[in-house]
Amino acid sequence: MDALRLEWADGAPKLWTAASMEREGLVTTVSSQEGTAAVVGFVGPARDRAAGARHLLDALGRRGAAAPLPAGDYAAVLVYRDHVLVTRDEQARVPLFFRESGGRVSAVSTSVRQLGSGSALEPRYFCRYLTGNMAQPHADLTPFAGVHRVLGGEVLELSVTGRMRGRGPIRVRRAHDPPVPAADGSHRHGAAEELRRVLKEAVRRRLGTMTACHVSGGLDSTSVALLAAQLLAGEGDGSGNLLLLAGRFTAGELAGEQPYLDAALEGIRRLAPAARPVIVDADDVADFDDFEHYAGDADEPHAHAFRAPFWARLHAAAAELGCDTVLTGCGADPVVDANPFHLHRLARTGKLRELARQSRAWAEGGERGLRETVHAYVVRPALPLTAERMGALVRSATVLGGLGSFNRPPWLRAAFARAHGYREASIAESRFVYGRRPERSLYEAANYLAAPDLLSWQRAGEDGFFLSHPFLDPEVIATMRCLPVEDLFDPGRPKAVLREAMADLLPARISRRTVKVPFDGLYTRGLRTHGGALIDLCRSARHPLVGEMFDVPLLCRAVREARFGLGDAYAWDRVNCSLALVAWLERLEGCSSGVGASRPVSVCS
Repeated sequence: MDALRLEWADGAPKLWTAASMEREGLVTTVSSQEGTAAVVGFVGPARDRAAGARHLLDALGRRGAAAPLPAGDYAAVLVYRDHVLVTRDEQARVPLFFRESGGRVSAVSTSVRQLGSGSALEPRYFCRYLTGNMAQPHADLTPFAGVHRVLGGEVLELSVTGRMRGRGPIRVRRAHDPPVPAADGSHRHGAAEELRRVLKEAVRRRLGTMTACHVSGGLDSTSVALLAAQLLAGEGDGSGNLLLLAGRFTAGELAGEQPYLDAALEGIRRLAPAARPVIVDADDVADFDDFEHYAGDADEPHAHAFRAPFWARLHAAAAELGCDTVLTGCGADPVVDANPFHLHRLARTGKLRELARQSRAWAEGGERGLRETVHAYVVRPALPLTAERMGALVRSATVLGGLGSFNRPPWLRAAFARAHGYREASIAESRFVYGRRPERSLYEAANYLAAPDLLSWQRAGEDGFFLSHPFLDPEVIATMRCLPVEDLFDPGRPKAVLREAMADLLPARISRRTVKVPFDGLYTRGLRTHGGALIDLCRSARHPLVGEMFDVPLLCRAVREARFGLGDAYAWDRVNCSLALVAWLERLEGCSSGVGASRPVSVCS
C-alpha cells in the first residue's frame, strides 16, 4: 500500500502522499524553515500527530541521524535543504522500503510492490521467509531484487540527489530507575508498580480520538482496555470514545470464552459506563476463508493470512464507528511473563544445582515434564538446528513429523534451498530468535510476534487505523528487562507480576484464570472446509517459481496431514507460510498496490 512515495526528478526530491490517508489522519505532513516531513502513523501521543511530526522534523534536523528516535508507531521521510532522512520507529509497525542501485536511491515507498518488479524476484528472501514467521520484519531482504527494507530503529541518510550517505540503527533505550521495593520489602510489589506505570503510559500514548480495544476475556487484552478506560475517565471523558471490540462464538470450544468476555466487559464499563461494546458474531468465520484474497493481495507474503478473516470482520465493525486507533494485548506472553530462558543462563554460567532446582519449579508450574522443560529452554536454544534435525529423524513417519521453526520443510526442494542460501537463512533466523543470550533475545524476537500487523497495514486505507500494541512499547520491554526473574516467576501463576499490577482493576474471574481456549478450532474448521481448495491452489499454480521452489505433491500431502490434525503448531506454521507464498506469487502480477489518488507535497529547495 502506497501511503507515501519519494522520488527524484531533475536531481531534486519529490514527495507524494496518499490523499485519502491524509484525510483520515493516517499520514501527516508538516513543514518548517528546516524542511518537510511526511509521517505515516504517529510520533509521540497519537492524538497530536501534527505536533509529533514537527518534533521529529526538528529533532532530526538539529542533530541529523545521531538524534535519538522518539517513541511511536511510524515511518517517516524528512526532506531538508541539504539532505534527506528516511526512518522507522523501533517497533517497526509501519513498513518502509527503498530502491537502490550503485549507491543511489531512486525511490522510497511504504509499498514494496510499488518499488519492485515481478520479473526481478529475490529467491534468497523466500528462503529467509520460509524459515519461520518472524523473518520478514527484521531482514533487509525483500521479495524484489534491488529493493531493501528500512529496519526498525534505523535512519537512512541521503543527499538531496539520492546518494546514500549513511545507514545505521539507533537503539532506543531510555533510562529507567530501578523499581522501588514496597515498604514491606516485597520486590514483586515494586515490580508490579513499575510495570503498571510504564504500561499505563504506553496506553496513554496510543489513545486516539476514537479508540477501540480488542477484548477477548483474557488477562492481556482486558488489562489494556481497563487502563484505557481509567485514563479516559480521569480526563473527564464519559468514555463514549472507547469501543470494546470482541468476537462472539456461541458454538465450539471458543464458546467457553463467553463468561470471561462478559466479565471483562462488565469490569471495563464499571470504569467507563459509556464505553460501547462492539460484539461481532463470528460463528460463521473460519481460518482460510477467502484465502487467495488475503494472502494474494498482501504487499509481501503474509504468514498469518489464514487468520485474516476473523480480524478483518472485527476491524470492519470498528471502522464503521469511526475508530482511529485499535489497541491489542499482543506481546504480553513473552514480555511480562517470567523469562524461561533464565534457565539457559544458569546452565551457561555453570550454576547446575540452581538450574536443577528452578527447572523443577518451571516444570511443575507449566505442567510439563522436567526433561521437556530442560530441552525447550536449555538444549534447544544452545543447539537449535541440531535439536530440530534430531527431532525430524525421530518423528519422520509423516511429512509434518519433527518439523520445527528452522529446519527445511520436506516440500522445499533441496536444490532450491542449496542454491539460494536456506541453511544460512535458518542459521540467521535461529540466532535472531535465541542469540548468544536467549534470555535477552526473547524480548527482541517478541516484537515480531505481534500478528496480524501485515493485515492491519493491508486494510489501513479502508479501515482508517493501524493496530498498536502497548505491551511491545520500548519502555515496557526495557522495564521488564531490568526486573530480576525471581520477582516475576510464580509457579502455576503465569504473568504473576501483571496480575498484581492490575489487581485493583481486574475482575476476579479473569485474575484467577491461567488458561485460555486457543483458536485451534477455528484453524481445524478452516482446513476441513478449505483444504481441498488449498490443494487445488497448489496444483494449479502457474508461477514458475512455485514448481522450482516446492515439491507440490509433498506440500499437498502436508496440507492433508494438517487436516487430519497431524503435526503441531510449529509444523502448521510452516504449512501456512508456504500456502501464503503460493497465493502471493499467483496474484503477483494482477494486484495493484496503490491506494488511489496521491498528493504532491511541497518541499524546501
